[in-house]
Amino acid sequence: MIKLSAVIITYNEEEHLEKCLSSLKGIADEIIVLDSYSTDRTAEICKSFNTTFIQHKFEGYIEQKNHALSLAKNDYILSLDGDEVLSEDLKTSILNIKSNWKFDGYFVNRLNNYCGQWIKHSDWYPDKKLRLFKKGSGEWKGINPHDCYVLKKGLKSGKLNGDLLHWMYRDYSEHNQKIEDFTTIASEAYFKLGIKSSVWKIIYRPFWSFFKAYFLRLGFLDGINGLIICVQTYHGTFLKYIKLYRLWKTKR
Repeated sequence: MIKLSAVIITYNEEEHLEKCLSSLKGIADEIIVLDSYSTDRTAEICKSFNTTFIQHKFEGYIEQKNHALSLAKNDYILSLDGDEVLSEDLKTSILNIKSNWKFDGYFVNRLNNYCGQWIKHSDWYPDKKLRLFKKGSGEWKGINPHDCYVLKKGLKSGKLNGDLLHWMYRDYSEHNQKIEDFTTIASEAYFKLGIKSSVWKIIYRPFWSFFKAYFLRLGFLDGINGLIICVQTYHGTFLKYIKLYRLWKTKR
C-alpha cells in the first residue's frame, strides 16, 4: 500500500479545520499544514492532531500550494484546503486507490455548502477538482485566486467516488466581502498577465456568467440561494472587469 501525504494550506481556519483533520484519520500517513501566520486557533488545532505545522508568508494561492508540495515526504499527495472534509464515500474510495493506484492523478467532485445549504447545481456542482496525485506529476497553475492542479502532458487521470465537502460562506455578508477581495486579486493577476478589459467585456461577461449558471446549469433548482449565488456570479464578474479596466486606465 502506498504512503500518502495530506497537504493543507491555512489562514485562520479554526471554524472547519478540526473536521478537516479528523476526516484524514486512517487515510493520510503524514499531514503537512502550511500556514500563513494565522491569528486564531489554527496552530493549536493542528498541533493537537500531530501535524507537521509550518508557517510561511503568503505569496499567492498557487505559490503557497506549490511550496506546500515540496514539503511532503511521501510520493503520493492529497491536497486539501482547511475548510474541506472527506465524505465517508470519498474516504473509502481513497483507501481503495492506496492499494490499487492506476493513474497519475484523480479528480473528485466538490460539494459546496452555502449559508447552511448544500448546493447541487449552477457552476458549484459538480465542482470537479484534481486533488489526489503522484508527486512531480504536475503543478498548481491558474490565475490567482483560482488555482488548479495540472498534470504534465501525456499523463492520465482517473475519477474518485464520493464528494469532497466544502464549507464556502456562512452568510451573505461574508460572500460579499470575499467577492470584493477575490475580484481585486483576480484583476491584478489579469493585469500582470497583460489581459485587458473593455466596455464589451464589462457588459457581456457578467451576463453570460449569470445565464450559464442559472439557466444552463440549473442554478434555479437550488431555490433562493441558487438565485443569490448566480447573481453574485454576475456581480463578481462585473467587478473583476471593472477593476481591470481601471487598472489599465490608471497605467495610461
